[in-house]
Amino acid sequence: MKSESNPAIDLHAHVIIAQSEAIARSGSGWARANEIAAIAAGRDSTDHNRSLMATVYRTKFAELDERLRAMDAMGMDIQAVSPAPIYNYWADRELAAKIVASTNQGMAALCARHPDRLVGMGMLSMQHPDLAVEQLEHAVRALGLKGAIVSTSVNDRELADPKYDPLWRTAEELGAVIFMHPAGCNIGARLSAYYLSNLIGNPADTTIAIAHLIFAGVLDRFPRLKLCAAHGGGYFPFYVSRFDHGWTVRPEAHTCREAPSRYLRRIWFDSLVYSPEQLELLVRRAGASQVVIGTDYPFDMGVEDPLERLNAASGLSAEERSAIRGDNAARLLKLNA
Repeated sequence: MKSESNPAIDLHAHVIIAQSEAIARSGSGWARANEIAAIAAGRDSTDHNRSLMATVYRTKFAELDERLRAMDAMGMDIQAVSPAPIYNYWADRELAAKIVASTNQGMAALCARHPDRLVGMGMLSMQHPDLAVEQLEHAVRALGLKGAIVSTSVNDRELADPKYDPLWRTAEELGAVIFMHPAGCNIGARLSAYYLSNLIGNPADTTIAIAHLIFAGVLDRFPRLKLCAAHGGGYFPFYVSRFDHGWTVRPEAHTCREAPSRYLRRIWFDSLVYSPEQLELLVRRAGASQVVIGTDYPFDMGVEDPLERLNAASGLSAEERSAIRGDNAARLLKLNA
């Protein structure tokens, strides 16, 4: 049952659209992309993830009633669901268009089944920047989605590449949320053991992406861009003083208008930092207005008790907890209307 006031909103939860997955699997690059990902993650992690996907995850992705029960158990009134971070950036233009069209239509159809509990985020063919602009416009204007999920880089291209400026301009005009979520890290074999590909790699990749966006001036050129970074923004908010120092003393890093820490107030971050102490530090650095709930449902690196962890952050005021619980996400997603 949805709360009458201040509904709890999860901005980080995932869906797999079976039809679009089948389209992607038909492409010749699917097997190679998965092979590369398996090498990066390591054999033990890959085998365990495949087992989870075939058992625990698959049911949670497929069964809407199970998702709603999980939301109720977590105290979440609303989920902003986004496609699982399997981006298929290897696909050529024709195949990419089919994958994204199927994904975004599937997301809209899913949310239409429970519009009081679910709002949707789409996917974009970021390897084809001009196509991504068209897809974002269609997702928001025609399908009613709230924005799109993107990875922290696109093959060998940074999100700060000027080729994406038309996309960020369009996102500003639409008021669309860009939810940045990593899909691994290309540091190499040093991360292939102990699930370091995720434990270190994912937050490291997010940190690199945020740094590029700030130092390249993307947030200067597009100050109204609604960028939300998964997993608390990686390491960036927690080590931002080093970026500030470099901006001060290094001419090649003095490229953005303000010190990097000032941009934390223009990025949103999910609360998936695990401990109340870490959440309090994130709030001190970025401000309570910039933090939203994230569970990473249904993955095992997510949490099932987000509100308990929020309430355990004793250093936060009642007003700050209320903002993080749902007020911030409601404004970000334009749900108040």
